[in-house]
Amino acid sequence: MNFFEHQAQARRVSTRLMLLFGVAVLGMVLGVNVVVVFAIGYSPGTAAFASLATLAVVGLGSLFRIASLRGGGEPVALQMGGVPVPEDTADLNLRRLRNVVEEIAIAAGVPVPKVYVLEHEAAINAFAAGYSPADAVVAVTRGALERLNRDELQGVIAHEFSHILNGDMRLNIRLIGVLFGIMMLALIGRKVLIYGRLGGRNNRGTAAVLMAALVAMLIGYIGLFFGRMIKAGVSRTRERLADASAVQFTRQTAGLAGALKKIGGLHEGSTLTQRGDAEEVSHMLFGDGVGFSGLFATHPKLIERIQALEPNFRAEQLEGLSRQWQSAPPNGLEEDVQLGLAPHPVSALSPGTSEHAVTAPMVVSQVAHPSADDYRRADDIAGHLGEELHRLAARRDTVMPLLLGLLMDGRDEIADKQVFEIAARLGKVAAEQARHLRQQHLADLHPVLRLPLASIAFPVLRLRPRPELELFLDAANAMVYADGKVSLFEYCLSRLLTVQVRESLDPGRYAGFGRSKPHRLKAEIATLLAVVAQAGHAEPAAAQHAYLAGLQRVLPNDHIAYAPPTGGAQALDDVWVPLDALDPLAKQLLVEAITVSISHDGKVNVAEAELLRTICGVLHCPLPPVL
Repeated sequence: MNFFEHQAQARRVSTRLMLLFGVAVLGMVLGVNVVVVFAIGYSPGTAAFASLATLAVVGLGSLFRIASLRGGGEPVALQMGGVPVPEDTADLNLRRLRNVVEEIAIAAGVPVPKVYVLEHEAAINAFAAGYSPADAVVAVTRGALERLNRDELQGVIAHEFSHILNGDMRLNIRLIGVLFGIMMLALIGRKVLIYGRLGGRNNRGTAAVLMAALVAMLIGYIGLFFGRMIKAGVSRTRERLADASAVQFTRQTAGLAGALKKIGGLHEGSTLTQRGDAEEVSHMLFGDGVGFSGLFATHPKLIERIQALEPNFRAEQLEGLSRQWQSAPPNGLEEDVQLGLAPHPVSALSPGTSEHAVTAPMVVSQVAHPSADDYRRADDIAGHLGEELHRLAARRDTVMPLLLGLLMDGRDEIADKQVFEIAARLGKVAAEQARHLRQQHLADLHPVLRLPLASIAFPVLRLRPRPELELFLDAANAMVYADGKVSLFEYCLSRLLTVQVRESLDPGRYAGFGRSKPHRLKAEIATLLAVVAQAGHAEPAAAQHAYLAGLQRVLPNDHIAYAPPTGGAQALDDVWVPLDALDPLAKQLLVEAITVSISHDGKVNVAEAELLRTICGVLHCPLPPVL
């Protein structure tokens, strides 16, 4: 399956999940009503009150828990005892982790997520949490850092990025909320029983209250029983898909298989011991974190996961590894040295004028599905950025001037206007710093490196206070319009920054899977394709042909005349939100149409490829660099 098919499947799973949980809640309502009928007899008013009270407890509990996680992935990581990994860490294990996460994010075409470590967990485990790539976090245990070599760590992180890219994270947060709501009835009943016993009174009224509490607790736990079964079934399916995606990404099975073998062969395994709430996030973890089995198992059996990667592997071999590691536990950094897992040498980047043949199916297959080649290119890109740009992107005081420098014009008279716009919002120091960084580091930056640099800087940018981020976005947009002529790439880059920053500030605003169909958004689709065709073709006739070719791809039964907007890229302000709400498979057609328009002349140069990547990023369809 490609990215869009994964998204469509995830949406169907989410819908089915809500229906199944609805059935479980309905069963709880019926159970409460049966008890009420036996206790005090039937009356319509009593039945209605019992039903509404049960629904209110479950519904309010779910809403409360989901609201508590509106901050995205960070609250989950902090709840689990995660510690942020500093950008300038000297810990070799943490530096290796940051490098792996950074390279995979660049290869996938998404912002680098925040990275956390569960410092007190010796087990090998990890998870990704959030609503969208813009607010995602990746957390790993200290045991994973110390026991896994670089290939194994890469396999685990690639597995977690699959959850980020395929929409699993949003589903996982919903699972937390709904299960908490179902559990509320049991929690209330248990609390009443505890306080009732402590009160010490033994009259008829107290006995009735305690009996009602006991019944509520039993019904709540029955609902929780079925809720856990549903959650486990969904989780096992998503974990198998994530394993397959990780292998597709890294193009080797040894890393992921090695991590799973170490989970099975080491005493600590993958079970988390320091947090009592690990069960709540058990479906989000890389490995089984709580030890459930059978119907409640959130992960396929470990030996099954290994054999899916290495069919000839046998359980006896795992026992042999376990005996071997009892006396000499593996050390990931030492294995890196022995296996020669050093970073790849940096190769030359193609010049910005090079052109390549690009087809719509090629682009669709790459959306959110980077390959091993993409990972190697990401390694090259990270190397070409150099230590100085990495240092500037990792500093809180330089991250905003650095990103604004990407938008600064090479012409002095336009740059002066842009400096004025920055100074009016962020002060003269930030404005001059942006100009200096543009001149010293960004003027000759290869086009392929601009989006990866923004991706690397994003975790630090997110740390700035909300008022500063609002001023930063205002300054970025003002810079784009400073000369009255807005290039499509500048516009899309500022728009991408706006989307990602706003989603990181308010993760719950990301709508997730859309449901709109192309025939409902004809005007918006026509506007986007007209702007893209106009930007990529100097001759009006060539632009018209490119536009019509793209339109035929997404709206084959409609004819909408080519009419390039007089405002150019600014006409796109009103199209992004409705187009982002397209059904996943409809969005695939839109991406194909954009690709057809851009590549209508048979070639796509680096600038056009980066434009395509930026547009796809705004539409939450991340593309790897260098198509």
